[in-house]
Amino acid sequence: MVTEKQSTGSAVWREIRGLLWVLLAVLMFHSFIAKPFYIPSESMMPVLLKGDRLVVSKYPYGWSWVSPSFHLLPHWQGRLLGKMPKRGDVVIVTPPGSNEDYIKRVIGIPSDSVEVRRGRLFLNGEMVKWERRQPAMVPVDANAPCGIEFSGFLVDGPNGQQFCRLPIVRETLPGGVSYDTIDLGQSQGDDYGPVTVGPGQVFLMGDNRDRSADSRFAAGPPDNGLGGPVPWENIGGRAEFLTFSLDGTTKLLNPVSWFEALRGGRAGNSLRPQQDARPAEATR
Repeated sequence: MVTEKQSTGSAVWREIRGLLWVLLAVLMFHSFIAKPFYIPSESMMPVLLKGDRLVVSKYPYGWSWVSPSFHLLPHWQGRLLGKMPKRGDVVIVTPPGSNEDYIKRVIGIPSDSVEVRRGRLFLNGEMVKWERRQPAMVPVDANAPCGIEFSGFLVDGPNGQQFCRLPIVRETLPGGVSYDTIDLGQSQGDDYGPVTVGPGQVFLMGDNRDRSADSRFAAGPPDNGLGGPVPWENIGGRAEFLTFSLDGTTKLLNPVSWFEALRGGRAGNSLRPQQDARPAEATR
């Protein structure tokens, strides 16, 4: 005869088992289909701001040791059902020797020669087409304070609103993929290479060219870069679109602040690179 205590214990175990199955399903989805990602820095401005939340799809390039959440698997070379990222894709990458995730743009693919001269990007010996665009007017908030790293770019707008007025250069890669970068002036990464991207590697850069630890910089402290071209198995997925963005004023115990901190006009923005119908002429 089943006692009341046994019946209660069985019901609790069923609940626990059900929660474990739900947790496993979530982890599987995060690891092999898609997962949310939070932008913690300014390295991909102007397309991405600190405080943005986005969706990263896991399957476009196949799967590797970095695909599972928390990078629990041992390192192995190559990818399952692998497909090389395209130039211009925005991807999640795990730096060699690290368990962190960075977000950068694919600039070079296998056999490409990548070089930066006085801030201008060269691929295979040819200057990438570029043109200056109107400055980006980024509203100042707690997550985008226009601080010392953007010294001299703070301006006042209408109604007392302050903005970071950031100089924009649009690059157009071979094939017509275009995206905006920030050019703040001379910086350490303005002269680099040339280096040749090896088989099974990609060369990655941030769009905020003067404030990005990427393939131009050594891995580990103090530069915390990617140490050159990165093995393609270190690519964790492709950034797809923004879900929402927060200005940094949320308070954990105040649900009203969660809504007040939402930045308008960012939800749903695609992160897939644009195909420029009118490629820019190289400006010297």
